[in-house]
Amino acid sequence: MFAYEPVKALTIIDSAVIVGNLEEMEADRNRAYIYSQTLMGEQLDSVMGWTDDERLDTARAIGERQLQQSSEMPEENVLALQQNVLEMLVFTARMQKDTTRWLQRAQQLVEVCRAQGAETEARRSEAEVAATLCYMGQEELGLARLDSVIVLLDGESGRFNELDALIIALKRKIGVLIALGRDAEILPSSRRILERLNDYEQHPADYHDGSYREPANEIARADYIAFYRSQAQNFIAAAYATIGEAGNTNDTFEQLEQIVRDATAREQAARYRALEQQMRRQEAEARALRSQIFTVAIAVLLMIALATLVWYGHQKRTISRKNRYLAEQISEAMKYREMYFEEHSCSILPDSFPTCLSTLTDEQLFQYINNIIVNERLFLDSKFGRQTLIDRFQLSKNRLGAAFSKGSNHDNLSDYIQTLRLEYAAQLLIKQPEASIAKVAALSGFSSAQYFSSRFHLHFGMSPTDFRDARRSNL
Repeated sequence: MFAYEPVKALTIIDSAVIVGNLEEMEADRNRAYIYSQTLMGEQLDSVMGWTDDERLDTARAIGERQLQQSSEMPEENVLALQQNVLEMLVFTARMQKDTTRWLQRAQQLVEVCRAQGAETEARRSEAEVAATLCYMGQEELGLARLDSVIVLLDGESGRFNELDALIIALKRKIGVLIALGRDAEILPSSRRILERLNDYEQHPADYHDGSYREPANEIARADYIAFYRSQAQNFIAAAYATIGEAGNTNDTFEQLEQIVRDATAREQAARYRALEQQMRRQEAEARALRSQIFTVAIAVLLMIALATLVWYGHQKRTISRKNRYLAEQISEAMKYREMYFEEHSCSILPDSFPTCLSTLTDEQLFQYINNIIVNERLFLDSKFGRQTLIDRFQLSKNRLGAAFSKGSNHDNLSDYIQTLRLEYAAQLLIKQPEASIAKVAALSGFSSAQYFSSRFHLHFGMSPTDFRDARRSNL
């Protein structure tokens, strides 16, 4: 009722206080929730004679007063009250774009949730902390923390509370990316929301956990799914619209390709950081238990071994799922790249340029050379390099360097050649899944399979073997 009929809800609260069914402190807290989170804020402001900021300021003042009063309450009730109040204060600060208070209250909420053993709620609040850091100018630190929270929540069991926290964390990341103008990076997070919502829609019983956030019935569940699905689809549509307006098809493809690599690298880094944190915690627990190992029975040792195997299996499944998702992203990028070159392979033919290359700008010269290299696959020759181009096109070293410096997005010629070879190798792994890694390396212009594997991992965020295995799992 408070969302759509705030005035009626306030009247009911006042009546309950008058007849003695509601204590004033609890009534005040409920009023603060209505002031801050009603969906009919303009209606309430009109009745109360407030502006939007005055309404939110009033909610914040009530919340801060209740935090002070909580110190006088019985200890067993303090943490639950503080969690409820802090959640409202975090929401209010976010609505007012007050980053200082937002960060302060979110950090307090993390501590309170952890003190109660509510790890999922703590991670939900950590996403708020990370988002605030981004808005305060610490983008890379904030995004790294957001990615860590997302990986941990995505790796949890399929309970609804973790699902809801994951969706909120992904939304916080998307909000940050929108604010930073990094529209293409919105796509993986938005698609992940849709994937998890689809799974929840198909297997609702698997997510049932009885938490207070879980929809109470089928209608509420359908509304929940429809609400967040619509938001994710809107994020995707807006991102594609912005990317499409940013430049020509080539620019758009190159931007998407770079974003896939960057987002993949960050996700992998966040995943390994999260796993490392879990391992450190488990190692600390193991040290605490070592003093008791000699007094326990064989049965306990078997239980520990079983628990370790379960944990290892869970982590292996998590990594496998992440690898499959990453392999899909790489395959999608390679598919679009191949389609692009098929559609545009004749758009910049040599005979469309003047016979005298000196009349071309550096950018035109790079496009001319790049077209010949790609169409003739010169990069597959392991001996292909700068001297090959100098000899073929009769260019000076400086002229060739200027063309690649101004026309290419790569730091140098070696990086350009290696990128072409790696992308060709990825296509071979897709089209020839039974070929050995050594054969793929040789066919792609690499003289060493070991060097090829290390470069592939650095470029795509996973080894060629893992990429091939993940694709087989997806088939």
